[in-house]
Amino acid sequence: MHIGMVGLGRMGMNMTRRLIGGGHEVTVYNRSADKVKKAEEEGARGAGSLKELASLLPAPRVVWLMVPAGGPVDGSIEEIRGELSEGDIVIDGGNSFYEDDLRRAESLGKDGINYIDAGVSGGIWGLKEGYCLMVGGDREVYDHIEPILKTLAPPEGLLWCGPTGAGHYIKMVHNGIEYAMMEAYAEGFELLKFSPYGDGIEFDKVAHLWNRGSVVRSWLLELLEAAFEKDGGLDELSGYVDDSGEGRWTVEEAVRRGVPLQGISHSLFRRFRSRQEDPFAERVLAALRKEFGGHAVKRPGGGSKK
Repeated sequence: MHIGMVGLGRMGMNMTRRLIGGGHEVTVYNRSADKVKKAEEEGARGAGSLKELASLLPAPRVVWLMVPAGGPVDGSIEEIRGELSEGDIVIDGGNSFYEDDLRRAESLGKDGINYIDAGVSGGIWGLKEGYCLMVGGDREVYDHIEPILKTLAPPEGLLWCGPTGAGHYIKMVHNGIEYAMMEAYAEGFELLKFSPYGDGIEFDKVAHLWNRGSVVRSWLLELLEAAFEKDGGLDELSGYVDDSGEGRWTVEEAVRRGVPLQGISHSLFRRFRSRQEDPFAERVLAALRKEFGGHAVKRPGGGSKK
């Protein structure tokens, strides 16, 4: 098939490479021309604008957006929709909120343009291992683009999840689970570090052991094993942990549906806590203990005070 790829970040560039390797023709566009040139060197056809990209695609055009969620997706759609025709297909492969899918599908549908939401998991390893794809939208449109999807995905790593929004909804929950799994590993290794055996434990060897037949083995633990091999105490890192939105959407959705989500919620709030130094709430705790019990508190910079 011939597909247009918009966005050549780490994911978009590697997906372009995997598609070319699978025998597809890929026309690419990116706001920075150097990445377009890089993709051209690897077999893609470059476009200098979204308008040019649309003009280079055969009908029905298939355009895959691999840009950040929110405004960049809306902006790309608005910029290219005038160049598209009835029957063309827009695929959003970013981490979009599923309600944005519903709005975009309705809007594009007024012009007869099809919209597919594709949750993509696999990170920088997807080029080699393939991308797990969770796809929502019209089933006939999914069937039409299935050759592209099968090239991107590993064997059995592709699923039509349901109507518009279903793909990104399932990807949202997937990422919420990811947050909680990462939190569980973090807490477990922290307890090991401060245990009576902590000084003698080699964390990379523990992770390696647990990845050999234990019930907690996983790809995340393989990645942690690799991180410990490079830096056994993780001394080259700070404990600042960012988030990219999916965890928040998962918790907000749980609140809206009345579904208890203790583990995932805790893991999200732990990330917020990681960005604070000497948070006000913990100074409130210290102040209360001092007031009701006369307990000692520590001054900023060290030292105790009764």
